[in-house]
Amino acid sequence: MTTTLAVQLYSVREALTADAAGTLAALAQMGYTHVEPYKVDDWVEPLAEAFEANGLAARSTHANPIDGDRDAIFAACHRLGVQRLIQPSSPREIWTDPAAVSDFATKLNALAAEVADAGLVLGYHNHEFEIESELDGRRGLEFLADQLDPAIELQVDTYWAQVGGADVPALLDTLGQRVTSIHIKDGDGTRDTKNQVAVGAGQIPVLDFIDAAKHIDTGVVELDDTSLDMMTQVRDSHTFLRKERTWV
Repeated sequence: MTTTLAVQLYSVREALTADAAGTLAALAQMGYTHVEPYKVDDWVEPLAEAFEANGLAARSTHANPIDGDRDAIFAACHRLGVQRLIQPSSPREIWTDPAAVSDFATKLNALAAEVADAGLVLGYHNHEFEIESELDGRRGLEFLADQLDPAIELQVDTYWAQVGGADVPALLDTLGQRVTSIHIKDGDGTRDTKNQVAVGAGQIPVLDFIDAAKHIDTGVVELDDTSLDMMTQVRDSHTFLRKERTWV
């Protein structure tokens, strides 16, 4: 499947805060055609202006509709043409308790109906703790997925899935068509986000993960942090991925 290549704007949050228009123009000049915003309702106006000026688009966004202003989030998505609203995390402490994760699944299922009424699709994004967790003999993310409304999609962060101990291709296969996008990042495979680097420059088998994600329509470059120049790492990630795989 040919997929869209995007970049998560959280990666360039410092540059974005300093100069949103210039940063988004620079991403477009690197060759990115899509971005994935975070806290979308905080950025809607500068994003809308930059999208028009630079031909950028966003298929998905991270936001927090569970605790945030849903009307503002929905309005921002509509303004920017975003289709997929991704809940970016959950309380770490619930992942030792099957009942607490089941309660969280119930919240997501109720939210999914409201998101659908707004003309959007709800997704969920993992970190390492949902993978490390074992609930009823399964990884926590699988336990959660089994209880979710089929309309809820998953965005697997492949780096954090590996850090959490998963066989990432096997996990992607198990979760199947529910995984509609992935986060692609590289580094030394530890929790130290300062050790993250451009995709293709680290120790993560990123191409194997991309190939195993057979049902995705979007691959999203992200660095949580880096000790190097962030804009250079984002640019080099794009160069590597465009060379190694076909994207739209």
